[in-house]
Formats: sequence, C-alpha cells, structure tokens
Amino acid sequence: AATSSDEEDDSDSSTKPIRSEKKKNPASLFQTGGDPPKEKKSKKKVPPKGAESEEDTPETLQKNSNKKGKAKKSKKKEERPPSPVIEVDNLEEFVLQPAPQGVTVKCRVTRDKKGMDRGLYPTYYLHLDNDKKVFLLAGRKRKKSKTSNYLISIDPTDLSRGGENFIGKLRSNLMGTRFTVFDNGANPDRANADWSNVRQELSAVVYETNVLGFKGPRKMTVIIPGMNADCERVPIRPRNDNDGLLMRWQNRNMDNVIELHNKAPVWNDETQSYVLNFHGRVTHASVKNFQIVHSSDPDYIVMQFGRVADDAFTMDYNYPLCAVQAFAIALSSFDGKLACE
Repeated sequence: AATSSDEEDDSDSSTKPIRSEKKKNPASLFQTGGDPPKEKKSKKKVPPKGAESEEDTPETLQKNSNKKGKAKKSKKKEERPPSPVIEVDNLEEFVLQPAPQGVTVKCRVTRDKKGMDRGLYPTYYLHLDNDKKVFLLAGRKRKKSKTSNYLISIDPTDLSRGGENFIGKLRSNLMGTRFTVFDNGANPDRANADWSNVRQELSAVVYETNVLGFKGPRKMTVIIPGMNADCERVPIRPRNDNDGLLMRWQNRNMDNVIELHNKAPVWNDETQSYVLNFHGRVTHASVKNFQIVHSSDPDYIVMQFGRVADDAFTMDYNYPLCAVQAFAIALSSFDGKLACE
C-alpha cells in the first residue's frame, strides 16, 4: 500500500520532470566512468552511432512513455514487428551483446525433466518468443560439483565443459544464496601475459537469507558490470576470488559496477498474495517470478521472469543485459534455496 501511495504522490510532486528525463534515456543509469557531465554523454554517443541512434531514441521514448496502462497495448502492437528486428546471424555474438536500446527481447525458457536423471538435473532451453522460436541457449547443472554449477551452451545437444559451444557458466556458493556468472574465458590460473584471455564476470546474484523462516517474497540483488560511453560492457576480469563482482559489492567498491534489485511485490487482500504487474507476460503464481529494476527508475524493467505453465516461463530483458546474463539470472532462481524460502 505504501509503495502505491508513494507513486501517486510522485505524479503530482516536483520530482516528475526528473523522472521523465530518466525515461528518455535509461541507458544513463548504467553508464559508469565519467558519469557526472551529462552533455558529454550525448555528444559521445551521436558520432559513432550515426543513423542508428536516430532510430533508437524515438523507440526508447515511445516505450518508456507508454507506462503501465498503455504498455499492454503498445506491447501487443509491437510484438510482431520486433521479431524480424532481432536477427541472430551470429549466435555466439548475439547472446553476449547487450539488448538494443528501446527494444525488449522477449524469450521463453522451457524446462525438460524427462529422462533418467533429468528429474534431478533438468535441461533448460532459451528461445526467442516470436514466430520463428529461434534457439538461443541451453543450460544444465553439472553432476559432480560440490556447489550448484550450471553450464551454458549455444548448442542444445552439447552441454560439456570442454565443448566449443560452451559460452558461460553460473556458479553458486555452498548455501546456494550467491551466484556468479562467467563467460567462457580462461581461469586466472591459466592467464596469458596481458590477461586478455581471462574469463569475465558477467553478473552476480545475491538472495537475501531468510533466517527466521518467514514465508514471503524472495529478495534478490543483481550486480552487473557498468557500461562505457559507447554502450559497451566494461570488462571485469578478476585476478583472484577477492576481486570479483561479489567482493566489490560487499566492500562497496562500486566503480564500474551497477547494483539492481527485484521489484518488491505488493500484497493484494483480494487474492491474499503478493502481486506484480507483468503486463500479461506471466500467468501463473510462483516464488520464482521476479522483475529486476534500478532503484533510480523502478519503472524501467531491466528483466522480468515468470511462469506460464508447469515447465515453461517467459523471460524478457532490456538494455544493458545480454541473453547470457538474463538466462543465468533465471537459472539461479530455479536452484533450491533452503535458506531463502
């Protein structure tokens, strides 16, 4: 109730112009390094992008000005046209590229539990949720691993660590409350002279532990690398375990790091449950449903994930996330978290 009344107050208060500025360019929320001078940003972006930026900005404006009520309509109208726009010519490149600004990449995750050990180790598949149903990624938990360790591959038939289709992995701590997402680079122990081959950390997820056992919605923090002035991800290649995204976040060393949270659901007396508005993209109640936002602009949904059938989920992501980041964050929500439920 408090959050909804806060929003109502905002609409009449003097903070409205600030919010509308943010809506024009959500990209500024994720830029790190040289943040303060705002004029420079727009100057930097225009020359390299040229015609592209002219196309992008109206889309961004339109998408973000159509808030809540209108978003449903605009999404339905847009749902068909974006399918040809999202061209996956080079799968490996596409799944690591940030979503285009102003475009929501709509995907579907299916869980396959069939087979001898799939009950314990299901395979998860990610497809674009459009006419073509283009395959993007597959993920599966490794069997002989002390902690939860998911391999992510660009080939649904090859989920091996040594395979050439291995694109990234998700690794958890012993409690299953903290996760780190890596690309397919080398372990720091096998670094070359300039460290260029060392794996990047793409994101980290922290689930708040529920010590007292209260039933309630999960609380997640998502930590991602910031974006530079050219809207490219700042590479974060830790040289040891004390330099990763989780340690930087824990030590509040937030240079080139962005902190996101799941949007707090609101209690609904009629349904006697916590609810979030997924604009028709989620149809089943589940503890796994979530929306990820930046605290400075909770109306810009960076990612949302939710159940639509027993083993089917929708996963939509926006700039600055890429498919591997979003898919790994979704996989972390499937993992059994005794400490958080």
